[in-house]
Amino acid sequence: MYWDWTYILVLIGAAISALASLGVKNTFSKYSKVLSNNRLTSEEVALRMLNQAGIFDVSVERVSGNLTDHYSPSEKVLRLSDSVYGKSSVAAIGVAAHECGHAIQHKEGYAPLTLRSVSVPLCKFGSWFYWPTIILGVILGLTGLTRVGILFFTLVVFFQLITLPVEFNASHRAINILESSGMLVAGEVTGAKKVLKAAAMTYVAALLTSLLQLLRLVLLYGGGRRRRR
Repeated sequence: MYWDWTYILVLIGAAISALASLGVKNTFSKYSKVLSNNRLTSEEVALRMLNQAGIFDVSVERVSGNLTDHYSPSEKVLRLSDSVYGKSSVAAIGVAAHECGHAIQHKEGYAPLTLRSVSVPLCKFGSWFYWPTIILGVILGLTGLTRVGILFFTLVVFFQLITLPVEFNASHRAINILESSGMLVAGEVTGAKKVLKAAAMTYVAALLTSLLQLLRLVLLYGGGRRRRR
């Protein structure tokens, strides 16, 4: 029975993603137990940050789920998850501040955020059609078609690549504001940094996993020869 050694790349990617996910869950859980001295809730911190940045047209809402927090530029809505909304922990405040960082990026026209926003349709297209295109190319024996499928997947990788500066910059903005405004004190800022760093590592892990998948696709289908079993 034939053993495809490229499955090792899949397993490595799965391990990287699992470690990153475990890291953010453990770090968030740890600092969710640490209450901030000022007892401000996450949404109160978010509104203060938005107002200080001159942003008055963005609403803050609750969204179901755990760490499903996000900022929607098109709707101008900042959504905080059940695990963050209404909480006064260092972890919750850090996450809320991070999402505010995205709102501030939007207001200032931060170029990587704009590029990521316009790339969303391309990423969706690539994720939907890369496998069907590759499979069809293999079935029909059309090398060019399989390579087009691989090219579609590079759109996914590109999106994840440009996501990194957006996420790191939002966290940097969040920490600077929390520290300079006094909404968190020194020790609390350190905790918030750890939470946001752990969260950022999930994006790094996603990129590494996709790069390994891209390598696997190139090894399997990029050479123009079908694998024999």
